[in-house]
Amino acid sequence: MAVVRNPILRGFNPDPSIVRVGDGYFIATSTFEFHPAVRIHHSTDLVHWTVRGHALDEGFDLRGVPDSGGVWAPSLSHSNGLFWLAYSVVRSVDGDDKDIDNYLVTAESIDGPWSAPVHLGSRGFDFSFFHDPDGTHWIVGVQWDQRPEHPSFGGLVLEQYLPDESRTSGTAIVIHQESTLVEGPNLYRIGDWYHLLIAAGGTGWNHAITVARSREIAGPYERDTQPFVLTSRDAPGLPLQKAGHGELVQTPSGEWMLVHLASRPTLHLGERYSTLGRETCLQRVVFDEKGWLRLAQGGHHAALELEVEGQGVGRPVASGFAESFDAAQLDSRRWSTLRTALDRDTADLTARPGWLRLRGGHSPASVFDQSMIVTRVEEHRATFEVTVDAESTSTRELAGAIAWYDRSGWIWLQLGWDADNGRHVRVVVRDGARTTRSAPVARPDGDVRMRLMLDGPDLRFAVAAVGDDHWTDVPGVHPAWTLSDDHGDRLRFTGLFFGVRADDLDGRGWSADFTDVSLRYGETDSAGED
Repeated sequence: MAVVRNPILRGFNPDPSIVRVGDGYFIATSTFEFHPAVRIHHSTDLVHWTVRGHALDEGFDLRGVPDSGGVWAPSLSHSNGLFWLAYSVVRSVDGDDKDIDNYLVTAESIDGPWSAPVHLGSRGFDFSFFHDPDGTHWIVGVQWDQRPEHPSFGGLVLEQYLPDESRTSGTAIVIHQESTLVEGPNLYRIGDWYHLLIAAGGTGWNHAITVARSREIAGPYERDTQPFVLTSRDAPGLPLQKAGHGELVQTPSGEWMLVHLASRPTLHLGERYSTLGRETCLQRVVFDEKGWLRLAQGGHHAALELEVEGQGVGRPVASGFAESFDAAQLDSRRWSTLRTALDRDTADLTARPGWLRLRGGHSPASVFDQSMIVTRVEEHRATFEVTVDAESTSTRELAGAIAWYDRSGWIWLQLGWDADNGRHVRVVVRDGARTTRSAPVARPDGDVRMRLMLDGPDLRFAVAAVGDDHWTDVPGVHPAWTLSDDHGDRLRFTGLFFGVRADDLDGRGWSADFTDVSLRYGETDSAGED
């Protein structure tokens, strides 16, 4: 037997949607404001997973969307020889108002090319497709209600899709409502029953999966008498928290598996912070003697490990990487940008072979054109290093290595210049509406090596000259715990990234060069040694 170790997709990989086609399993995950959009993962054994690519890449533009807007909750399915991918684009969120567009794209291969998008309407989000064995196709999703005196989550709605006409029927019916928040619906026909898998409680500490069923697709749906199929809300000490939002898949041997999101929080002053974001996990499930979905191990808590058919053992810790920027283009399976792709003039890999030249862009507040590439952080102990060549001659030319959550949450080890200190290094922290800067530190001569050291809730920095094995601390311990879904009073849905950026706030064409990037997981390094 093979051993699955959870999470199977580590770091920011939420809202998993799974499908099996032949011997291959594919999972699509949400990407929100990051580009490329809709990350696709592949496995042949449920144990070992790789990033296959992204469904929405070339030409896909999310400029202008808010933090934690963009692409929500993709739904990946397969029917009539095609992969079907539904997704929501959240364009604005303001009080009770949400502006959302839902789309469908299809492809013969998971690697594309994907079709032009079909607009599915704007009634809500979390749209998923159900392909009934009778040959009909259906969308089930959340109905949003903007009226302030009504619950925003107006119920789960069902609408037929007409593929020959590339449109919905235009008539949606509410098939399920509860007094508490329900979302993330998925329909399955198993035996004589339609099973409605439901995400409940909101995607925080009270998250859960529940189920209802009916003999008719339009209902009425009978709610499971057991409160939850899966949740961690009653056990705050479990290593996998926020368990919820899942989908089912059947193996070739007939077993049922459940993919779901969860988080591994770190602690700061006794409080939990999910800095890595929401991750993807896998559980074995069964149907009990009455036909209701249950975890195979019993209870409703997620297992850290489970056995599946095959051989091999999942990794206990994520693998790091080294990057020398010697390829013809950035590897988008590793690197993400914000809202849109960086063109070749902005992210230039040819001007200086073995280096990435970033032409400076907008400030970290921009929802349009930031010059930054970032990679997901997958473990609570991590060390990120990069060599930077940046010669600022203005207070508005800035570059360096950054820990990024969103526009109101980042910690930047910044190379800059001012008349009082000349060229120097300092740490700049954004927390909500407040920006603070550390005292300047003299930078080494020449190119600067930068080191970010994550240790649970804490982040430290160090610098060194190229060729010098001695690292110098940049004073201060910085609050990585603020870079999480759980900090502040706003709903936030992404996760922690490390990366590099360059700002040219006067727009004069200034640039910075980067090379020798590495990301290692495990025990963090101490400054002052290599």
